[in-house]
Amino acid sequence: MKKAKSSGKARASSPARTAPGRGLNSASELPTVSGKWLLSAGATAIAAALLCAWGTLCILFWQGSWQLLYHPASAVTRTPASVNLPFESIGFAANAAGEPQLRGWWIPASSQARFTAVYLHGADGNLGDSLNALSRLHTAGLNVFAFDYRGYGQSHFAHPSQTRWREDADSALAYLTGTRHIPASAIVLVGRDLGANLALEVASAHADLAGVVLEAPLESPTAAIFNDARARLVPAHLLVRDRWQSPIAASNVLIPSLWFYWIPERSTELEQDKPEAYEKVPARKSLVWLTDSPDEPEQFMSALSRWIDRLPTPAH
Repeated sequence: MKKAKSSGKARASSPARTAPGRGLNSASELPTVSGKWLLSAGATAIAAALLCAWGTLCILFWQGSWQLLYHPASAVTRTPASVNLPFESIGFAANAAGEPQLRGWWIPASSQARFTAVYLHGADGNLGDSLNALSRLHTAGLNVFAFDYRGYGQSHFAHPSQTRWREDADSALAYLTGTRHIPASAIVLVGRDLGANLALEVASAHADLAGVVLEAPLESPTAAIFNDARARLVPAHLLVRDRWQSPIAASNVLIPSLWFYWIPERSTELEQDKPEAYEKVPARKSLVWLTDSPDEPEQFMSALSRWIDRLPTPAH
């Protein structure tokens, strides 16, 4: 009986001796983190944050870069009635729901007018800022059809772009030929500033038009976008699709063209280099240098009238 008791005590005491040993082994096996791993993780987190910030900057530039070139105004504060011109307000280029996407003005000349001018205004403002130009064309004996691109004036709101401007100009031509039944050979494109660059591109794709008048087209329109300081932080040429490559368009113009440029009053025509785009045009062309002087309106009208008189009589 005494042996049995001692044996039992021995069995009971053995777990008590091994338990402390197990605790010591567990503590010695806890994982440790190296400083190199911490530095690597921190650098990765910083790089990810910078990449997200750069990606956000790219998105913001892509969404807002158009504002560096295009400056539309929605309020049309003046109409042709402001300068005593008869006109009709026109809505055209309807969408699938039948809603006109573009708004413009039809300004008729006399019933003897041979040609109709499609006026393409520049990147600033809207039609209300073009009344002087429209009045000149009307005085020259032209019917005038002028409109606002999408995003301008009373036309449907959309961010302006080169592609949309091209679509809107083609819609204007389709309206004149399809709805008013004016033959393409009786239509003259007239553009000013960036609108002149647009007129050049449209003319390059429509050899059936009567001619194109270009008032001071811009040499490098997209410089306003790509030379901006923010453009150096992002892949701007991948984010922006507008190019406005006038020399390329000019090389495909097969209709008569009249080019106007304004120079300082003290300068002379001999001091001016001919624009690259003008040099590229293979068809009949005329270049007129004007000065900001009291004689400028008369010089402009005289050159325009002579050029119109030389255009072939349109086929009806």
